[in-house]
This record gives sequence, C-alpha cells and structure tokens, in this order.
Amino acid sequence: MSEKQIVDESVAIKLDRSGPRLAVLVTIVLAISLSLFQLYTAGIDPLGLFYQRSIHLAAVMMLAFLIFPPFKNVQRGWLLWSLDLLFFFAAAYSGFYLVYNLDDIFARAGFWSDKDVWMGVMTTLVLLEASRRAVGLGLTLIGAIALLYAFAGPRGELPWLGEWLPGLLSHRGYSLDRVAAQMYLGQEGIFGIPLGVAATFVFIFVLFGAMLEVTGAGRFFIDLAFSATGRQRGGPAKAAVIASASMGSISGSSIANVVTSGAFTIPLMKKLGYKPAQAGGVEAAASTGGQIMPPLMGAGAFLIAEYTRLPYLEIIKVSVFPALLYFATVYLFVHLIAIKRGMHGLPSSELPQLKDVLARGWYFLLPLLLLVFLLVSGYSPMRVGFYAVVSIIGIAGLNGLWQAWQRGQNNKNLTSELWQASLVGGKKLLMGLELGARNAVAVSIACGVAGIVVAVVGLTGLGLKFSSMMVAFSGGNLLMAVFLVAIASLILGLGLPVTASYIVLIVLVGPALTAEFGLSVLVAHLLVFWYSQDSNVTPPVALAAFAAAAIAGSKTMETSVQSWKFAKGLYLIPLFFVFNPELIVGASLEVLIWKGVLISLGLVAFASSLEGYLFTWMQAWMRVLLMLATILVFFPDMLLEAIGLAVIVVLLIINWLQGRLLSSTNSASA
Repeated sequence: MSEKQIVDESVAIKLDRSGPRLAVLVTIVLAISLSLFQLYTAGIDPLGLFYQRSIHLAAVMMLAFLIFPPFKNVQRGWLLWSLDLLFFFAAAYSGFYLVYNLDDIFARAGFWSDKDVWMGVMTTLVLLEASRRAVGLGLTLIGAIALLYAFAGPRGELPWLGEWLPGLLSHRGYSLDRVAAQMYLGQEGIFGIPLGVAATFVFIFVLFGAMLEVTGAGRFFIDLAFSATGRQRGGPAKAAVIASASMGSISGSSIANVVTSGAFTIPLMKKLGYKPAQAGGVEAAASTGGQIMPPLMGAGAFLIAEYTRLPYLEIIKVSVFPALLYFATVYLFVHLIAIKRGMHGLPSSELPQLKDVLARGWYFLLPLLLLVFLLVSGYSPMRVGFYAVVSIIGIAGLNGLWQAWQRGQNNKNLTSELWQASLVGGKKLLMGLELGARNAVAVSIACGVAGIVVAVVGLTGLGLKFSSMMVAFSGGNLLMAVFLVAIASLILGLGLPVTASYIVLIVLVGPALTAEFGLSVLVAHLLVFWYSQDSNVTPPVALAAFAAAAIAGSKTMETSVQSWKFAKGLYLIPLFFVFNPELIVGASLEVLIWKGVLISLGLVAFASSLEGYLFTWMQAWMRVLLMLATILVFFPDMLLEAIGLAVIVVLLIINWLQGRLLSSTNSASA
C-alpha cells in the first residue's frame, strides 16, 4: 500500500457486537435511545437536575454491563450473563426509583426511608462495579477508599478504622444512612457537578465527535493536515501535530486520538526516518495536546467553567494562547529532528492535493465554524452542541443526496441512487448515535465515581486538611507546591482518567493554591487541569504513549520517554503562568506582549538547548547558557527576565550567524 493510499483511506468504524443476539440488539437500541434522549434534553426540552442525571447514569451503567464483561479475556457464559443481567436491572432500577419517587423524596426532606438508604447503597455499589469494568480498577479503588474513609471515626460505621488514621486526617465518622443519602439523594454526591457536566455538555460534544467520525470528517482533517505540511521536512510528524490540534479537542480522549490519526501518521513518520519510538512519542504528545486545545478541551472547559463559575467563553479565550504555545513547542521539536537528520518531505505524488481535499470535504468546516460562532454569540454550550450535531447530520445528509443526484443524472437511475444514498445515510446516522453513546460510557461513569470522592471530601473536611498538609510539605514555597501538584497528578493519573484526576486533584489542592499561595481561581484550575494530562506522556505509565508504541512497533518505555520529551510544554507553560498570571487574568497590552515574547522565546531556547540544534549545531557552552537563560525567563522579576531574554536573543543570533557561515562554506566547497 502506497503512502497516498494510507493518507486517503477512510477509517472504518468498528463496533464490538460480540455476544448473544438479544444482548447486541438491546445494546444498539439502548445506545441510540440514550443519544436521542440527550439530543432532546439539549435542544428541545431540558429536564430538571435529578431527572436528567439519574436517567443518564442509569443508561450508561446499563450499557457498561452489556458492553464490558466482568473479566477481561473471559468468555461470558450463562452464569456470567445472569450476573450481568442482575447488574443491568439494578442499574435500570436506580434511575427509575429516583425519577418515579422524586416528589416524595423531596417531601421527606432529610427524613429518608429505609428503602431510600438501601437504594443509595445499591446504586453506589453498582456504580463502582461499572467503573471497574469501563474505567479500570484504579478509580474503583479510590472510590471505595473514599467511602471507607467516610465510615472511619468514633461515630462512623467503622470506628476501629479511625484509630489508624493520623491526627490530621481523623474525623468524627459517618453512619451508613448519612453516607448513602449523601451519595444518592443529594446534589453533592454521585449526581453532583462532575456527572452533571458529563450528562449535559460532555455527552453532546462526544456525540458531535462521533458524528464527525462516521461521516468521514476525521479523514478530511488528516488529509488537510497532510496537504498543508506533507512537503515540508518531517511533514507527517507536523501533520500529526496539526491533525491532533484540530480533532483532539473534540474526541475527548488522547488515546482515541492516537489510534485514529496515529494509524496514518506513525507509519509515514517511520518511512521518513524518524525512529519508531520518536514517531510514537510525537503522536502521543500531539494527541495529549488536543485535550488542552479550545474550543472544547475534551471535557475540561465545561468542568472548569462549572467549578469556577466563570463564563465558558472566558475559559476558552484564556486557553487559546497556552494551547498554541504547546503545539508550537511540539512542532519545533519535530522540525529540529527533521533538520538534524536531513529529512525531506513526501513527494507531491504521494500526498493529497489541498484543492482536492477541500473540494471533497469543505462542508465539514461549516459545523465547526457554526460552533465557534454560536459560542461567541453567547449561546449555552449545551445548545451549541445540539446545533453542531444537527448541522453535521444535515450537511452530511444533503451532501450524500447531492452526490446521489449527480450519479443518478449520469446513469439515468435517479430513484435508485437516492434510495441507496438514504439507506447509507440512515445507517451512518444510527451508527453515529450508537458510537456517541458508547464513547460517553467511560467518562460518565468516571464522573459519577469522582462525585463520590468529592462528596466524601466535603463531608469530612478532607480538602482543608489536605491543604494544611500541602502547606506543611512545601514550607510555603510556591514552586515546591507546584512540584507537589505535578507529583500528585502523576500518581493519580496511574489509575484515573484525565477528567477524574482533575476533579479529585482540584478538590484536594485547589483551596490551598488559592487561599494559602495566592493563586487566582482560574490559574489554579488551569494548572491542575494541565498537569492532570501528564499520565498520558510521563513514564512509567504513559497511556497515550503505550497506544502509540503499539502502532509504531516500538518499546513502550522508550516511546514514553520520547513523548515525555516532546510534551515538555505541558509542564513548563503552566509553571510560567503560575508565576506570570497576567497571561491568564489579564493586564495591559504592553505587559501581555512582554510576557508572550518571554514564554515564546523561552520555549524556543529550551527546545534548542535540549536538542543542541536550531539553525545549526550548538556547542555545549551555548546549550548550558540557553538553559540557564530559560530559567531566568520564568522568574517574575523584570530585571532577571530582561537578562534571560537578552542572553537568549544573543545566543540565537550567534547560532543563526553560525548557520549562515556554515551554509556559505558548504556552498563554496560544492
């Protein structure tokens, strides 16, 4: 297969439909019904908080028990299917009970019945089991540990456990009735803000991403990136960066982005001369950046907006420049490696032509333009998502009918062509609705379990206690506090998806960052959100890098190290706006330009120092000075910033002159 075929070939949508026919049929019907329900509540008739969230959670848990077996690599026989049937109906009843009895539950106003309590216990256990299957054991254990912590104490269900807690972490303990009610019957437990965001904003945009995927938009954006950069040095690697920036924000998952765009970009990077581990590392770093790229930022933008109570558009505006800096850093690394290795771009014959790509799929740009326009116009994100989904369905459908009409005019068989196009379009529509629901299962369940942790933190006062610990360990030093946040995010990321990691971490360290270290609320949230991405690219467990290694055929640890190197902006950029918050909270135009120039040239200097190359090879002394100057740029002191910037500019000019001299010498000798 040629490279052009690799680039132009459409990604086949494959859904796992193994198992008994009845189970497969129920899965399809339930997934499509859930997507239609979400569309209805997003754009036609919004439901109340508990109605919306309880129906949503019941449906995704039911899907989890249908899609994910109790144990991996174990065939489900009649016994395991019987067990799953019990969980399935328990999940369904958890939603039905709350919706059917909601008025009576509100009327009881805290005087819960025994059935209310046991429904809370059942729903919590069912959610944890769904999490074990759909998300992984790590998040399930954290949820279980949080519950045990709530029971530990002299007045709790497990008073003996409280005796083992250090004094700082001890609390009074809570009864089963209180904890179950907190989890199931309140607005700060399972049905709290995390699930609320997943059940509204996140789902509708996950569905939008699924519709883009089934209609071929993913292929269009990849082809567009290749046509724009394929002829440049290291073209496929640069295409990976651009494609990930355009699609990663919508896909909601770094790993999903790796396996879709990486299937095209990684083989071509290897062909050009990138080592397999480098190719995988580039793709993992670029795909991770998609989660911090506006307008959607995976689920992050919605969560940050909910927690900070700031307008969604404000979150987007302040996130654009840092995200562009991140991708520019990855792009620069890719460019430097290509020059050092003497790489060339792909020939035009092996690349899609820009005019052909636009002619074939220009209409895919319209839903994205509509999305941005509506966001800027002040529409709610949920309503914007609804219109985005409807627009991609309408535009793709009209395009399919138009092409069928043209074929019918040519072969004189118009009715048959239109009928076939309608069947194909209907099949893609149903597949997109099913795929959207399937893709949302893991993130919704993760947000539900995160709600358990948030509830326990609020109930026991753990957040304030954790803040005291953080201040004590850091000695009141902000840099050390940021380092502790990075370590904590990495540890949490070993067992939690990015969304859950962010929620848990911001609940624990957010109060300390704002109250004790003086960070603004928005800066604190962005810092934690960016650092929550690091488990995708940081050894020893770099999930996106592992997925890329499987495609590249490289060693996982070697690929992880490469992705960690390419993703250095993930650590440096948040550190810069912690000490220079003007880039986030705003300042005069002169200050913003100054800070923007500082971080931009600082990242260039850092990448050049790390690679030992910019315009030509750098001597060791120059690399050391560049690294020291980069450190000075990060200090919030005008004099030190100016010294660091001056050293960087002088050294880069020297390297440019050395490159010109070397080029002239080579030309003369030739």
